[in-house]
Amino acid sequence: MENNKELLDAVKAKAQVWLSEGYDDNTRAEVKRMLEAEDNTELIEAFYKDLEFGTGGLRGIMGVGSNRMNIYTVGAATQGLANYLKEAFADLPQISVAVGHDVRNNSRLFAEIVADIFSANGIKVYLFDSFRPTPELSFAIRHLGCQSGVNITASHNPKEYNGYKAYWEDGAQIIAPHDTNIIDHVGRIKGVDEIKFKGDKSNITIIGKEVDDAFLAAIKGLQLSPDAVKANHDMKIVYTPIHGTGVNLIPESLANYGFTNIIHVPEQDITDGNFPTVASPNPEVPSAMAMAIAKAKEVGADLVMASDPDADRVGAVTRNAAGEYVLLNGNQIVMILLNYIMTRNAELGKLTGNEYIVKTIVTTETIKSIADKNNIRMFDCYTGFKWIAAVIRDHENTARYLGGGEESYGFLAEDFARDKDAVSAVSLLAEAAAWAKERGMNFMQMLQDIYIKYGFSREAGISLVRQGKKGAEEIQEIMKNFRANPPKSIGGSPVITIKDYETLSATDAVSGNTVKMDMPVTSNVIQYFTEDGTKISVRPSGTEPKIKFYVEVRGKMTEAADYESATAAADAKIEVIKKDLGID
Repeated sequence: MENNKELLDAVKAKAQVWLSEGYDDNTRAEVKRMLEAEDNTELIEAFYKDLEFGTGGLRGIMGVGSNRMNIYTVGAATQGLANYLKEAFADLPQISVAVGHDVRNNSRLFAEIVADIFSANGIKVYLFDSFRPTPELSFAIRHLGCQSGVNITASHNPKEYNGYKAYWEDGAQIIAPHDTNIIDHVGRIKGVDEIKFKGDKSNITIIGKEVDDAFLAAIKGLQLSPDAVKANHDMKIVYTPIHGTGVNLIPESLANYGFTNIIHVPEQDITDGNFPTVASPNPEVPSAMAMAIAKAKEVGADLVMASDPDADRVGAVTRNAAGEYVLLNGNQIVMILLNYIMTRNAELGKLTGNEYIVKTIVTTETIKSIADKNNIRMFDCYTGFKWIAAVIRDHENTARYLGGGEESYGFLAEDFARDKDAVSAVSLLAEAAAWAKERGMNFMQMLQDIYIKYGFSREAGISLVRQGKKGAEEIQEIMKNFRANPPKSIGGSPVITIKDYETLSATDAVSGNTVKMDMPVTSNVIQYFTEDGTKISVRPSGTEPKIKFYVEVRGKMTEAADYESATAAADAKIEVIKKDLGID
């Protein structure tokens, strides 16, 4: 009880500050209401901590409070970033930044406030005239020679959320030491009066179509099979932006590639931050794809694709042997794209032995098998495209990047942008489908071919959602318990290796011997590898109130006819593993 009283006292003291005249009338009224409410839960959730940078930057529920997305938390983050930029680039006569946003409620407001604050600090701002895909903001930073950038987006989160992604001069999301330095500068801001909200319009340049054209031209340059597209230009492709930013650029990019039969889902072409036709605007969620699949059935489409609200994640649907539409998971999308890119580069004689691909540690190990058998280097990195971008930066001008992806429906085919890109991914997926069609295959048959050549794998992602302060504490306790009591066996197979990225140690579970892992920083992730090739990864999300479990099991598949039985056996094993881990 004493701890609860201390917390409440601290929260109330923090909230009292928000009653001062530096805050607008609506904010003060809302804080007053929470302070006077009998139930303190809302007040505590709004003020018990400050929003922090995670794998996706700043992200939270919109509302009043230090733990909410609002003009003051956005303002403090921007002022801190501006202060740090002036320190980090003190020798430059003019610092410049690019600012973009998605379709969410308040996104344009937040983006304009960000632009005003930068401009008031003497920083030149390139502000997009309207919503744009996240990867285009990354591209714009590089294209315009900026030192940093900010995108206002909460990606695929529910409508209550918004977010703030900060980027560095290479177009990648910010990592150490810049992330902690920015947080330090934000922490030095002791009052709202230190935030320069009054903008200098002479420092703000509005950008739009000229950047779109350059971005789309660069994506067109990724094309590998123009002849296959020409032969199959009228493939029936259903595409939905799920009310998001992909609505204009993705159909235009598909047209640039040569596709002439793009079928829309009109209800979901409407840009709306309330995402009215879906419970969650996330292509990972089957229900988000339901309207597009219904349209595909109506028109007999060959392929269905979707992007999330900020057009960095991609979803895809193909037909199985029975002609039914089935969703591909994120691992399968990455496998198809990487296998296609590597295969086509080999066919075109473009491989010199100095190429590489990247995946995250929680993404399927089948990708490593594909790379190894094609003599292409593969790098593992942490979850989040800022880490894939870090690998690209480490190999700038010394090796050629072919592509990289992660299981959470993200792929990056290019190095001219440094964040996952649904615009290029959708374009290349359509091209890969046309190339496969030339060979009498669709994506399901391509996948089966991959499994036969490189080994069968089946993956499942399980998320336990734990909201608020209590939930965050429960997630910490779960991670602590897995470290203190690692499983001896999983799914009937002995655990042989334990990797703990918090200590950067890989332990042989049989001998107890430990070796250090070579990673750029530590991360709160645990992995278990079993004798039969099963891989379990456990990590708290950096952007959402959940703990994630990534399960990958292996199986045998020697011919296409084995696919259904291999899948059924793998799914049954995954259910056993979920029970073993206590997450069923």
